[in-house]
Amino acid sequence: MTEPLMGIALLLGAVAAGAGMVVLVVTLNSPSPTPLRWCAVLPLVLAPSAAAVYCYGWLSVRLGGPFPELCEDRNASGAGLAGIAQEGWPLRNACVYSDGSTVEHVSPSITVLVCVLAGLAVVLTCAAAYLRGRARRSAGGTAVRLP
Repeated sequence: MTEPLMGIALLLGAVAAGAGMVVLVVTLNSPSPTPLRWCAVLPLVLAPSAAAVYCYGWLSVRLGGPFPELCEDRNASGAGLAGIAQEGWPLRNACVYSDGSTVEHVSPSITVLVCVLAGLAVVLTCAAAYLRGRARRSAGGTAVRLP
C-alpha cells in the first residue's frame, strides 16, 4: 500500500515544483523583486523538489529498479554474495559480499540532493519570516504591504 502513496507523493511533488516555477517566473517579471519575495518564493520550488527526488529514490529502492539483477554471485576478489541491503533512508540499494564489501546501486548523491534542497528550503523560509518580522517592526507594529 505504501508504493501507491509514494507514487502519488512523487506526482504531487513534481506538480507543486512546477507550480512553484510558475510563481518564480511571475516574481521575476514583477518590478524589482525584494529579498523577502525571493526568500518566500524559492522554498515553493525547493521543498517540493526535495520531496519528489526523495520519493523517486525511495520508489527505485523499494521497487528494485535494475536491482538485484546487478548483483554478481562473486565480486572481483572472489567473495560470495552474502545478502542484499535495501533501506529507505538513507536511500540505499547494495549487494553485500562475504568479505564485507558492498556495491551500491543507488547513488548517495540522491540523498545529498534531498538534504541540500530541503535544507535550503528551511533556511529560506526562516529568512523570509525574519525579514517579514523586521519589516513589521520597522513600520511600528502595523501591517505593511511589501512591494
